[in-house]
Amino acid sequence: MTDLRGKWVLITGASRGVGRQIALCMAKNGCNLVLHARTTANCEKVLAEVKELGADAYCVAAELSDPAQVNSMLDEIEAKGTQIDVLFNDAAVQIAYRTEYFKTPVEDFTGSFMINTIAPAMICYRLLPKMIERGFGRIINTTSGIKDEPQQAGYSASKAALDKFTTDLATVIEGTDVMMNLTDPGWLRTDLGGPNAPGAVESCVPGIVVGAFIGDKKSGRLLPAQTFAGMTLEDAVKLAETM
Repeated sequence: MTDLRGKWVLITGASRGVGRQIALCMAKNGCNLVLHARTTANCEKVLAEVKELGADAYCVAAELSDPAQVNSMLDEIEAKGTQIDVLFNDAAVQIAYRTEYFKTPVEDFTGSFMINTIAPAMICYRLLPKMIERGFGRIINTTSGIKDEPQQAGYSASKAALDKFTTDLATVIEGTDVMMNLTDPGWLRTDLGGPNAPGAVESCVPGIVVGAFIGDKKSGRLLPAQTFAGMTLEDAVKLAETM
């Protein structure tokens, strides 16, 4: 299992839900954290929690639908001299459930793609070359198992595009210690998943983070978080490296 103690981790959408679970788990494993949310105020609670766990951490803010804010966030991280070793592109938006899906507005697609596909791609393009230069890095992009849901076409298509982006870009780093994979947390009771989802948000750990700790130099895989539910991180890593 890869030792990430002292490494810096950037988590988008860190203020709640799955992002908060990632932050807590990575802090417990000795990582330092850059926590993203729409506003820094949204991150204050999680920031306090991870600092209590011993992490060095700070918050950054960006509206991911605005490319200028995405770039400004990355500029701020660079200006602080923070070397990002692990990236979790976790933030996402599920815009609407369209019962009259033949009338789905174009904004469902443009809004979904900006946050769920384009912003993660921008962040990857900024951070991945530096990881390659240093010879180490982990990128975990959060996807979704959604299917057969024309009512959520914008969200579904944006996640499919993220999958394709990830698997294609992963080919340039295959066989190196810079690894890029996908994870699917499952349908969870979060603000995005809603109160009727079958899974508790805590069930996404350790599977949601396992891609950061594997060291088999394989990229482009999907690591479904629920496959590892109830396992220790060590056992989850062993299983993931067989997948």
